Amino acid sequence: MRSILILSTAVCGALALTACTSPSPSTPDAEAVTAAGSPAEVTSCGLDLEVAQAPTQAVTLEQGATEVLLALGLEDSMVGTSYLTDAVAPELSEAYASVPVLADQYPTAEQLRGVEPDFVYSMRASAFATDAVGPRAELLDLGVPAYLSANDCEDPSLVVGPADFDRIFTEVRDLAAIFGVPERAEELVTEQQAALDEVTASASEVGSLDVVWIYSTINGAPIVAGSTGLPQTLTDLAGATNAFDDLDAQWSETTWDEIAQRDPGVVVLADLSRGLPGDSAEEKADHLREDPVASLLSAVQADQLVPIPATEMDPSVRSIDALQTLSAALVTFAAEESA
Repeated sequence: MRSILILSTAVCGALALTACTSPSPSTPDAEAVTAAGSPAEVTSCGLDLEVAQAPTQAVTLEQGATEVLLALGLEDSMVGTSYLTDAVAPELSEAYASVPVLADQYPTAEQLRGVEPDFVYSMRASAFATDAVGPRAELLDLGVPAYLSANDCEDPSLVVGPADFDRIFTEVRDLAAIFGVPERAEELVTEQQAALDEVTASASEVGSLDVVWIYSTINGAPIVAGSTGLPQTLTDLAGATNAFDDLDAQWSETTWDEIAQRDPGVVVLADLSRGLPGDSAEEKADHLREDPVASLLSAVQADQLVPIPATEMDPSVRSIDALQTLSAALVTFAAEESA
């Protein structure tokens, strides 16, 4: 869906990417060129971007993008971040504290331009709405490349295939190449691939457990994970079955009665820290235990409830943590059932 090509054009100044000199005829090794800070061309969700040199004034528009750059050690190349939906991963908190926060949610176009970014990155298409920072094409016209995750393109038809770790790794490599640190991406991917291999090796121990993922409620109706989002991938890799794998959606509203009919053996509870009523995993667990219908679920009766930070349920560098948490819980539950 995305590719990176190393251009042989001269470096342009920030916010003036169109003022380049003529190309050089040589084409050295791609990784070596990128690491040296030479220009790169990236196709992101159908938009061709030219990044003339490793950005030094990058802005991330929401948490997933922020944590990718921080995981690559790029905080010194960032001049702004925004829109936390959850607590920052503890290992990234010190780096996060060094980056200015432009807005509690998405910054306005004026706030963004005020820090003179030379690169903008988001995992959410909504960040580029007209009432947020504005369309990516408009930013590109100003000479600011704006990269959008392939998991949430403005045009849904460009989102092809499942949300999986191959796509996450591709994105990490894309960003590392743009910033001239490809070796950091390979180190991160190697580490996460080892964790993936460990989980898949233990998947056979899980047996026939089925899982319902509950994100939140709207007017009392639960929002559950369907078959097209990351939770489906995580469930499959961990060796279990998504009880709503017939639901053609990433997340969708259902009813407690419908969940009761499917009677999952495990319930995963999104843990959000934004402060709205019922957001925390603890509040969700209390509701399940008190609700006359939900309290009869096999998962509730057996106390097989798994809290996972909501941020980890979206494709990001933290998705591996969600997979490891789920896998460990499922292996434990399966062992207890067979004992």
